[in-house]
Amino acid sequence: MHQSACSRKGRTGRPRSAATDHAILDATRAALVDVGWSGLTMGEVATRAKVAKTTLYRRWAGKSELVVDAVAVLFDELELPDRGCLRADIEGVVLQFGALLARPETKTALMAVVAESTTDDALRERIRSAIVDRQKRLVLLGRSRAQQRGELPPDAGGPDGARAAEGTVGLIFDVIAGAVVHRLLVSAEPVDADWARRFTTLLLAGLAGLEP
Repeated sequence: MHQSACSRKGRTGRPRSAATDHAILDATRAALVDVGWSGLTMGEVATRAKVAKTTLYRRWAGKSELVVDAVAVLFDELELPDRGCLRADIEGVVLQFGALLARPETKTALMAVVAESTTDDALRERIRSAIVDRQKRLVLLGRSRAQQRGELPPDAGGPDGARAAEGTVGLIFDVIAGAVVHRLLVSAEPVDADWARRFTTLLLAGLAGLEP
């Protein structure tokens, strides 16, 4: 879907409309809630978005790519305002993430593409690049703030330090995202303030830090 600056420069025709993209992605999520993955078609989305099917196919090759992008823009809503300390930052983003996953359109779309990706390597890679890698920005930001406050040690220098930092960011993301997704979508339990507090304690202090 992405093109180089050189290829865009020579392109003719009308520019891509952000409003049309927004309408298509909204229609995709609504259709998933109503008809599910098996009932979702490009024609259904085009009808709901009031655009021609050719408009969809100029942007997305098929429904898998379309649904991933429809989910990705929801995750881009997540923010990490500076709440003054690492604990508050983690609790805040966990509650945001939980609220996002609790929305029917997010839950339905995410579960659909994850299930489909188990037999589709290209789709799994698209999920990784469009959702997972993009949202690691929150871990990078929160970790950097904590290091500046002196709550976390600075990264070691050199290539080895950079690789170690990248691995740590990935692990933190996996732990937080995995716990929240499992809590909401597998266990069907709420991500509320009390759970976010206890989870953050476990993350920061380990098992010994939890109250009996």
